[in-house]
Amino acid sequence: MQTRTVDRATFDHLFTELSNWGMWTNAGRGAYNRVLPEHVTAACSLVSSGRTVTTALPWNTVPGPDNHKPALHHMTDLGDKEAPEPSTNKDFIAVDYHGKAVSHLDALSHIAYRGELFNGNSASEVVNTSGAHFGTVADLGPFIGRGVLLDMPVVKDVDWLEPGEPIYREDLLRAEDMLGVKISTADAVLLRTGHMKRREALGAWDSSDASAGLHTEAMPLLAERGISLLGSDGDSDVRPSPTPGIHSPIHILAITAMGVPLLDNLHLEALSEACREEGRYEFLFTVTPLNIPTGTGSPVNPTAVF
Repeated sequence: MQTRTVDRATFDHLFTELSNWGMWTNAGRGAYNRVLPEHVTAACSLVSSGRTVTTALPWNTVPGPDNHKPALHHMTDLGDKEAPEPSTNKDFIAVDYHGKAVSHLDALSHIAYRGELFNGNSASEVVNTSGAHFGTVADLGPFIGRGVLLDMPVVKDVDWLEPGEPIYREDLLRAEDMLGVKISTADAVLLRTGHMKRREALGAWDSSDASAGLHTEAMPLLAERGISLLGSDGDSDVRPSPTPGIHSPIHILAITAMGVPLLDNLHLEALSEACREEGRYEFLFTVTPLNIPTGTGSPVNPTAVF
């Protein structure tokens, strides 16, 4: 599919148009500021069957085309290092999680454009070797609210979207209509492209340069609806990028302009099945990152509850 090209001047105009700079006193939380107690209680009222679905990938320690920095996991105690009773088994984990292999949350300190983070903070001034000092994952804290799944393979009646296929504003509107769900203020919007289903069927590929995802023309709709969180089974960006010279335009528009954190590399196949079986594409959605005071993000295991 031919992707509509967006030149740099048009992209910069869109960045300014979508900017939420100066909107919130607690700027480090960005669009999470939209999630009010009434949004949480309304989301909790969606729980009826009690069915829970996790959306994280398995911890991936195996190198591959889409896992250039494998996670670490090894045992540190097999019951032979402490007092005999009880014996204990212990392990160690570590990960360089920003990439294509780990389900993770991108905080507002993760992406800078023209040297600036969200709200005009200079990246060079607030991020150093000790970590970030604005827009950290600890500033965000947990997300508890309404989640909606836009299941694009269901909408397009295909097994998956092919790498490089863009999703436009009209596609999101069609998804709302066909799935019977409407994106609302403070929502977490999850975009399924079928990435993981394709990977399981055809094998891994390096999605850094080829992935289905949002075109920049879709972002004004999400801005108009006032979303708080955006996630995908890819990383939300269509690649190759429609804007020459900018590798991840959706990351820039969402995080740096709109203050909307991103969830990357989700596993949405079980959630797709659950939505179909439950007959609805909305649910209580929780994301609880690690409490890393200067972190630019965190591995996460987001959970949907029906």
